[in-house]
Amino acid sequence: MHITSWLTRTASILALSLMGWCGLSHAADVYPSRPIKLIVPFAPGSSTDVLGRMVAERLTRTLGQPVVIDSRPGAGGVIGTIAGSKASPDGYTLIMAGSGPFGVNPAIYAKLAYDPLKDFAPIANLVFTPQVMVTSATGAPKSVKQFLAEAQAGGKSIDYASIGPGSTSHLAGAYFQRVSGLPMNHIAFKSNAEAQMQIIGGNVSLMFDAMPGVMNSVKAGKLRPLAVASRERSPYLPDVPTFAEAGLGNLVVTGWIGLAAPIGTPEPILDKLNAEVNAMLQQFDVREKLASGAFITVGGSRADFAAYIRAEIAQWSQVAKQAGIQLD
Repeated sequence: MHITSWLTRTASILALSLMGWCGLSHAADVYPSRPIKLIVPFAPGSSTDVLGRMVAERLTRTLGQPVVIDSRPGAGGVIGTIAGSKASPDGYTLIMAGSGPFGVNPAIYAKLAYDPLKDFAPIANLVFTPQVMVTSATGAPKSVKQFLAEAQAGGKSIDYASIGPGSTSHLAGAYFQRVSGLPMNHIAFKSNAEAQMQIIGGNVSLMFDAMPGVMNSVKAGKLRPLAVASRERSPYLPDVPTFAEAGLGNLVVTGWIGLAAPIGTPEPILDKLNAEVNAMLQQFDVREKLASGAFITVGGSRADFAAYIRAEIAQWSQVAKQAGIQLD
């Protein structure tokens, strides 16, 4: 009798497990059945916004449901990322997961209202966005060496702009301050458009930003790129030296932008989204469009992206500690 009861109970558990698995599988098969919201935690016109709109347009086509942009800029991506962490984990709220909110912020904030590793399920890393140092095109310095010479001769603190505290552009500027030895003052703006206006107008000396975010102003002759924070010259700015070539050692800061969902989103839905994103990144016209915006295509598995986020947090924690950067 005891053995019979045990067998009956075991069979029931297996049946329930199978029903649950079939339910999840069915959920992925019918997903999505209504519009999806894509949170973009940076201002319109930013690299994250430009990429987010491209992703939304492509997924709308392939998933058969509208993917609607929900713009939530502010605080270097923190506001929108918090909103994403509190969303229902049903696959109908996704978030653009950038290097600032997901890789840098955990390293520099003493208290953060979200945890990239505990509150989100990574879907895929979409692109790399190397940082570039820009100044006003009407200014005198035409190289990093000349910029340093003029700054040192001036004997004053140099203002540098960023797109918000804890953003990758902020950390790149702080990194430059450490390796150059210049006295510098960080000024945070709400968006890269606002920061660029101050650079172009000559009110702020320099700025680091993701290459896709400055290319239009560079092509228009409004901003002058002095160096790229990558190991090799960029094919998008082939005449601009790396910082190593400019004599400032290994100053390498590469941003990235991926896609994530609230933790607890069903695995089959996450797998489906990962497959859709990777298929999208393989399309010739998509790769061509990304290249025209100076994005570097990445892609890969969910596990790849999760491991990359962990490695980025560890790296930026070390940089922040060395630079003495700690925000409340």
